Amino acid sequence: MSSILEQLKSMTTVVADSGDINLIKRYHPVDATTNPSLLLKAAAMEEYQYLVDKSIESATKNSAVNLDRICDALAVNFGCEILQLIPGRVSTEVDARLSFDSQATINKARHLVSLYKQHGISKDRILIKIASTWEGIQAAKVLEQEGIQCNLTLLFSFAQAVACANAGVFLISPFVGRILDWYKLHGDAKDYEADNDPGVKSVTQIYHYYKQFDINTIVMGASFRNIGEIEALAGCDRLTISPSLLNELENKTGTLSKKLSPDNPSGFDQAIILSEAQFRWQMNEDAMATEKLAEGIRNFAKDQVLLEEMLTKKL
Repeated sequence: MSSILEQLKSMTTVVADSGDINLIKRYHPVDATTNPSLLLKAAAMEEYQYLVDKSIESATKNSAVNLDRICDALAVNFGCEILQLIPGRVSTEVDARLSFDSQATINKARHLVSLYKQHGISKDRILIKIASTWEGIQAAKVLEQEGIQCNLTLLFSFAQAVACANAGVFLISPFVGRILDWYKLHGDAKDYEADNDPGVKSVTQIYHYYKQFDINTIVMGASFRNIGEIEALAGCDRLTISPSLLNELENKTGTLSKKLSPDNPSGFDQAIILSEAQFRWQMNEDAMATEKLAEGIRNFAKDQVLLEEMLTKKL
């Protein structure tokens, strides 16, 4: 009998949530996603010091030391290595400290794309990863119109998903496990079965809404706490999964049933258009989404600073 992982791959595109090149090589995902936290972890490993050294050398070759340029070079160098191992795309994240600056986000995305181009990598193999703030979503709208496709991350609410659809975003990454974390801390229940998991229910609602109204934006569930959440979203467009959970899925046998189908209605009578004021009000009314979005941005920014500090010691 085939593993749960192999069955999942037959109904959902599996993406590796890792910057560890060796682990990506092992699990053969279609796509891969990175972020500052994953890059920090990978860049600290001895086996990838050649990429760190290469990034420092290339970014300082014809100019003074600039940590911002070195970090960009590092992210792209890891992305290029990953792209040699996968048939699809790699997601490269914009500095989280730019999450509330649309123009700076646009400029950074264009720069990352230009660095990939220098390595011979075309735009159709890259997704620019941006936090799902109002400013980030509006930056993505501009980038999408330029042919730079985006992955909107740190997405916790239906309002964020609607705004991304309105902006014509290529892909969203709704976070499952972090929603569960919040409800376990603040809700009435401390344990949730997979089908009643608030993160699973959030992604399910978004998926059904998108399919009912023929919204082309891809739904990629992310940030899982256990394989039960993953199994409960079998059939979702894509799922990005950490190496530890990929290992569990690989070692588990049984029958996996498809849970999400585009034929199931969302319960909405018509598609929704959100103004900026409506978006901000709905986020204000959603304590979980507001808190987790802010926390996620802070944590990614913190790891970006730690990465810069690590690189400084190498100079």
